[in-house]
Amino acid sequence: MKTDNAEQFWRSLVYFNIYRLITAGGVLVASSIFQFSILGVHNANLFHSAALVYVFFCCISIVLAKIRHPIFDWQLIFQIGSDVLFICIMIHASGGIKSGLGVLLMVSLAGAGLISRGRLALFFASIASIGMLLQETYSVLNAANHQAQYMQIGLLSMGYFAVAWLAHRLATYAIASERLAIQRGTDLEKMSQINQLVIHDMQDGVLVVDSNGEIRQRNFFAETLIGLQSTSTKAEFPKLADYVPALATRLATWHGNKNTEFDLLRLPANNVLVRTRFVPIKGNNQTGVVIFLEDMSRIQAQVQQLKLAALGRLTANIAHEIRNPLSAISHAAELLEEEQGASTTHPRLLHIIRDNTQRLNKIVQDVLQLNRRDIAKPENIDVENFLRSFIADFCLTDKIDIDIFELDITKNNSIVFDRGHLNQILWNLCRNAWRYCRRKKGSIQLRSTNWPNENNIMIDIIDDGPGVSPVQLKQLFEPFYTTASSGTGLGLYIAREICEANHASLDCVENPTGGHFRIICEKSLTHD
Repeated sequence: MKTDNAEQFWRSLVYFNIYRLITAGGVLVASSIFQFSILGVHNANLFHSAALVYVFFCCISIVLAKIRHPIFDWQLIFQIGSDVLFICIMIHASGGIKSGLGVLLMVSLAGAGLISRGRLALFFASIASIGMLLQETYSVLNAANHQAQYMQIGLLSMGYFAVAWLAHRLATYAIASERLAIQRGTDLEKMSQINQLVIHDMQDGVLVVDSNGEIRQRNFFAETLIGLQSTSTKAEFPKLADYVPALATRLATWHGNKNTEFDLLRLPANNVLVRTRFVPIKGNNQTGVVIFLEDMSRIQAQVQQLKLAALGRLTANIAHEIRNPLSAISHAAELLEEEQGASTTHPRLLHIIRDNTQRLNKIVQDVLQLNRRDIAKPENIDVENFLRSFIADFCLTDKIDIDIFELDITKNNSIVFDRGHLNQILWNLCRNAWRYCRRKKGSIQLRSTNWPNENNIMIDIIDDGPGVSPVQLKQLFEPFYTTASSGTGLGLYIAREICEANHASLDCVENPTGGHFRIICEKSLTHD
């Protein structure tokens, strides 16, 4: 008997012994209650004694099966042998085969053949047939009025062998089915493990949400994206709306119209921009839908690497091929200014040449900065001190009244950022805000607050100008896109690139009352 099937064999043997006990007890009770029963009609004392010992032996068999000693095969042989012995005695005490008790052995043979998987089934049928023949022979020799019934015994023995053979065939089919089920179960388990491994190592978050909005399953990356603790008990399925309300809203919208297209979603748990995709699970109303969360930062990083590789090859050539002619043009314009006469046309032309050479030189400088965006030296920066110092320098340099700025800063906040990069980003954003604001007291607001996940800090730059139209909002951070005649169209693009180099993000927030830009930075663990 194989070790992996031992538990099933012993459990079946216990159930078989319980049946034997019920049968023995039922026969004993029936012979005691029904006075006109054929049971024990030939020798009532012998019948009751045999039935009582049979019940006791069945109880002993249950105990032995529980403690699993002796071995399984020996226990089964002893139990079938005892069935043959006690039932034959009760048949003899009841007047022979006409009592009908011989049928009980058929059930015992069938049960023994099934629980032993067909082994020894024909052997047990032989024992039962021999027992019935001996019982009949003993009755013929010792009972004066007993008529021999060997024909009935022969038919009953044929029934025993037929039942044993049928049990053997059923057991064979059961073994084959069991092996197939085990093989299929092993294959399914391996497939499930492979699926779990693939889903666990996916670079996309996977959420399985049921019709009640509960997260039934998720992988590790999804837990990281939505801020769900992996130690959370899965017996209490968390609600999607409790962790990402915006995603739950999108799911409800998708249920209303499955053709709805969604923009990218920034998750508040860790400030990651994701693309959402909803896939229904057919034929399972309890599971509902699978939500895929595709981390766009990984794709953007790959695109950025290709972009930087191309820029790295181009910037050196741009600097050499453009700056040298620009220097020559600028120098020639200076010489012409020194030699100009009384003509009024020459100064205007020289002014045009000088302005355009400066603009081209600015474009070259901005493109060269793109190739140095990854050279970041992050440090802990106290937001309040930095912003106050920045505003003072900005107003002094551009000769702006400091009352134009309004500060709203959360105390004791520190971020991890390159100081020079942050200064460059704020300078670009504040210069744009100054260009479009009403230039009154408090026209430009600088706010610093905690991001909902408590691991990031928001820096908002808000002005009271006309704001950004939805059409411009989609192209705002594209390179060389500008609405100003003197702009290069690289300022906001470079600002966003520098933010990404410092593991931060820069976005334009829709605001009907003015321009609103938001920087989300990593919060420092220590405060300087």
